[in-house]
Amino acid sequence: MNRVVITGMGAITPIGNDLNSFWQGLISGKGGIGPITRFDTTDYKVKVAAEVKDFDPLLHMDKSDLRKYDLFCQYALAAAAQAVEASGIKGTLSPEEIGVYFGSGIGGIGTFEEQQKALLEKGPRRVSPFFIPALIINMAGGLIAIKHNFQGAAVSSVTACATSNNAIGEAYRAIKHGYLSAVLAGGAEAAIVPLGLAGFSNMKALSTTEDPTCACVPFDARRNGFVMGEGAGALMLEEYEHAKARGAVIYAEVCGYGAACDAHHITAPDPEGKGGARALRLAYEEAGGCQRPDRIYINAHGTSTPLNDACETLAIKKGLGEEVARACMVSSTKSMTGHMLGAAGAVEAIACAMTLREGIVPPTIGYQEPDLACDLDYVPNLAREADIELALSASLGFGGHNAYLAFRKCEG
Repeated sequence: MNRVVITGMGAITPIGNDLNSFWQGLISGKGGIGPITRFDTTDYKVKVAAEVKDFDPLLHMDKSDLRKYDLFCQYALAAAAQAVEASGIKGTLSPEEIGVYFGSGIGGIGTFEEQQKALLEKGPRRVSPFFIPALIINMAGGLIAIKHNFQGAAVSSVTACATSNNAIGEAYRAIKHGYLSAVLAGGAEAAIVPLGLAGFSNMKALSTTEDPTCACVPFDARRNGFVMGEGAGALMLEEYEHAKARGAVIYAEVCGYGAACDAHHITAPDPEGKGGARALRLAYEEAGGCQRPDRIYINAHGTSTPLNDACETLAIKKGLGEEVARACMVSSTKSMTGHMLGAAGAVEAIACAMTLREGIVPPTIGYQEPDLACDLDYVPNLAREADIELALSASLGFGGHNAYLAFRKCEG
């Protein structure tokens, strides 16, 4: 079996539009949540979101392309370009050896909304010929492959908020078992539009708290719903021996992946946390476990919803055992980025890789009031220096999808 390492990363997020600014935002406890600026929210119960700020798509694509690409594709192309450049992989492998495993939970909902309006107001002849290519979820990965001439398998996972973890996990397996030598993996999302906000709001999934500093408070007793985020994360995964031979910078090693379905409800998690626990256990066991539970970091799904945070805490205890779970450090970076939906797992995988590399655990900001159902060490409010040996990243999606990734420092 091949070992798999991360040799490049890129991020477009509510707290920074490149790897360094994203990481510095995380460890400084920067809040990316604020009043929605894209449209009038007068008639909405929800007033805040975690929008990407100061994004310049022209750094990564031509102006003529903007009308062809939905914003989620623009975010994807930008994050991927950063990861590819950082990896230095171009020219070291044939195009057929490099794949793209890149997904989205929702895809081009902004384009859908715009074109539906054009249809109703101006008629069918005014619907853009780029409507379908801009809308479909696989186009983010397709555009990345076209831009960089990656001719290996191009696969787009769509598992709601577990999307990116499934994309990265399946890419890991493709390299581990020798199907590909490298894969650009991740996810993108841009659903902060009137239709997206209304849909999530009316299913009572979103926080109605208007104060951005306490709208997203994972594991806190005051939590009342998640905050929508957006952006993209991209990771270049590569076979270890190839990366080592060419002298690539290695951020971390991917060493485990677990996926399981609750088979319980379309939106609610299994109250016993069985699916999450199983996915965690599979990833942990494939990674070989850890002799020092106090050196385990879990980047939790941690959405700040009443059901998720309690069920996830239970799942961590079941997946690792109570004693190990209580020794771990657990935090939710969604307290800073909001919930980036299909992009969440990718940026949280990046957070895990940087935690291992830098020895700093990002905090759960806004944490004030403990909840008896959430009783682990959530690294409240301030980042913590720690020599982490194993990092685990959780992503749980509507439909009961559970996906965990495991990472270690890369030891020769």
